[in-house]
Amino acid sequence: MPITYMPAEGLIHISAADVSYIIHIYRGCYPLHVYYGKRVPDEDVRWYVEAPYRRKKLIENLQPDDTMFLREFFPFEYPTYGTSDFRKPALDLRDAAGSCVTDLRYTGHEIIPGKPALKGMPSLYCETDGEATTMRLDMQDAKSGLKVALYYTVFEKTGLITRRTEIANGGDTPVTLKSALSVSMDFKHAPYEMIQLSGTALREHHIVRRKLECGETSIDSTRGISSHQQNPFIALVQQDTTETQGDAYGLSLVYSGNFVARVECDMYMSARVQLGINPFMFSWLLNPGDTFETPEAVMSYSPNGLNGMSQKLHDAFRTRLYRGVWRDRERPVLLNTWEAAYFDFTHDKIMEMARKAAKVGVELLVLDDGWFGHRDNDRSSLGDWYVAQHKLPHGLDGLARDINALGMKFGLWFEPEMISPESDLYRAHPDWCIHVEDRKRSEWRHQLMLDFSRPEVRNYIVESVCSVLESANIEYVKWDCNRRMTEPGTCSLPPERQDELMHRYVLGLYDVVERITSHFPNILFENCASGGARMDPGMLAYFPQNWASDDSDAEARLKIQYGTSLCYPPVMTTSHVSICPNEQLKRTEPLSFRGHVAFPFNLGYELNLCRLSEEELCEVAQQIEQYKSMRALVQHGRFYRLLDPFSGPHTAWMTVAEDGSEFVAWFYKPEAMPEEAYINVRLAGLDPDAHYENVDNGQVISGAALMNMGLIIDWTVGDDFSQMWHFKRV
Repeated sequence: MPITYMPAEGLIHISAADVSYIIHIYRGCYPLHVYYGKRVPDEDVRWYVEAPYRRKKLIENLQPDDTMFLREFFPFEYPTYGTSDFRKPALDLRDAAGSCVTDLRYTGHEIIPGKPALKGMPSLYCETDGEATTMRLDMQDAKSGLKVALYYTVFEKTGLITRRTEIANGGDTPVTLKSALSVSMDFKHAPYEMIQLSGTALREHHIVRRKLECGETSIDSTRGISSHQQNPFIALVQQDTTETQGDAYGLSLVYSGNFVARVECDMYMSARVQLGINPFMFSWLLNPGDTFETPEAVMSYSPNGLNGMSQKLHDAFRTRLYRGVWRDRERPVLLNTWEAAYFDFTHDKIMEMARKAAKVGVELLVLDDGWFGHRDNDRSSLGDWYVAQHKLPHGLDGLARDINALGMKFGLWFEPEMISPESDLYRAHPDWCIHVEDRKRSEWRHQLMLDFSRPEVRNYIVESVCSVLESANIEYVKWDCNRRMTEPGTCSLPPERQDELMHRYVLGLYDVVERITSHFPNILFENCASGGARMDPGMLAYFPQNWASDDSDAEARLKIQYGTSLCYPPVMTTSHVSICPNEQLKRTEPLSFRGHVAFPFNLGYELNLCRLSEEELCEVAQQIEQYKSMRALVQHGRFYRLLDPFSGPHTAWMTVAEDGSEFVAWFYKPEAMPEEAYINVRLAGLDPDAHYENVDNGQVISGAALMNMGLIIDWTVGDDFSQMWHFKRV
């Protein structure tokens, strides 16, 4: 059984694959965290629970109602504040009298086959009840009647665990939540280091690895979205953990708004690890009978290093988070018009590019910003979702028909969450934006955010977007979000409840995208937020691929894509070959290098093909043909990181087919160095007893040699050197 209850010892053992998670119901009263890590047998679980946590003489034989019951010496599964635990709580509230004291005690638990759905927010799912088992652990505060249910789901195949919390007011008076996190765990021994994905626009998802010290180490977002600056993911590792060896714990939040991820190490170097909605600028009124549900946290433990941790997350997000028809389909090679034309295009100019695109094998042409209202720059028309006739006299339908006639699909860019002050919509509804009365409205990128906490605003956007999508054969949508929330205020809530806005906005966003994507199940939706500012599992549930960065420079993309892969599967990352000199960094790189950087992900192009030479067009056609020959492998295989660009001058990674029948590997050397050492690239994830044939030259090499001796690189002097190998098992 994946979840075993041992009543004599008061133990709950959650286990599957190579993972164990153990809870002790202390004196039948408090759920305590005992262990999370490599799988152990039940008899060892019984032994381990007797081991002292800390300050044994102070806490042995104490009963929960003893006045000397000191909570700060205990490892709680869902801690509160106000008594004798001085660490950060998972639940912080104020009752009608203004008190913060809450005493949650165990009242029972239920083991449920499968995985119950989370209402109103995305979450992982099961296709059959046999894939996973869920435990609901119930607690209650006897004085107030507050009820808390902790949900734990373990997936049989991988040992991946999800956690979420449900809080219900079973009392007679209102309470206000000030903090309601999704997961909290007290580790007896603090992990050595924390890894985070940090950056900014054009530099997303850079890996930062830092030692945990006494005190708090945290990342968060206060921007209304998950942000460029921090991603809702952390990994905890030991000092000797590598890509393939050692303990690695990954925690990711299925949420698209403000979050916090923190590790608090106390004076004993025990660690409290927490993840959930950021308590900053958050509160939630719970009237009697009301229930609040937290977003879902995903926990991936592997004893086989960071690659093992990542692959469990990749498997879950790729197959059990996104649920549409595009989950298992191969993604098309696309051409996006943004860097090719910006706002300066017409029907004829687009068709000129389309004809070139069709000749080189592009399968989808995406018309980016500028097709609606009076949108000739970024200063107007967001919210006016009707066709700009001066650019597209035949409408979207006419353009789509002409592109379809060339054998390509047609896609379209939207930014539905925004409104331009210079727009018909703003003139009609100036109160529909997020704002505070009598305060300046910050116009980041000359736009404001629509108030998605209001149903009338959401209904307008759903109707407007659906009307456009029904007007033509549109088979792809790029959904953008180009600003952050400022002056957070809404006229839909009273003054004392304004701190509910940011979470209500996220719930409103999920409502909008759920309705639109459900209405158009065959459209491929891609998520973008000025690049990777909202690349999180919450958006992945609706958008099977994401634009990781507006920086399309190939060298810069090596670090961005390497870091992104720590949490997110390559099939969910779109990578474009762009023009040179590059638009963002003005760097010039060979077309072959740009192609190799994009190949392991979803290949696209962001340049004006009409400006390329015939030689360059021929090379693009060859790239696309080669990519299509390995597309199923790179989009649905197992991804391995081999050489880290954050710790050395080179990058390497590879993708292995699920059945082990073939693999592709890539090596990149962005910068030439004098008298450099010639290294080999040692591979991973192969069968050491199998033999593999090089598709290009017929050479046959054993898996053992490829993993231990490595591939020989055909070194070339100069910057931006790359090499790709494609092998099939013989």
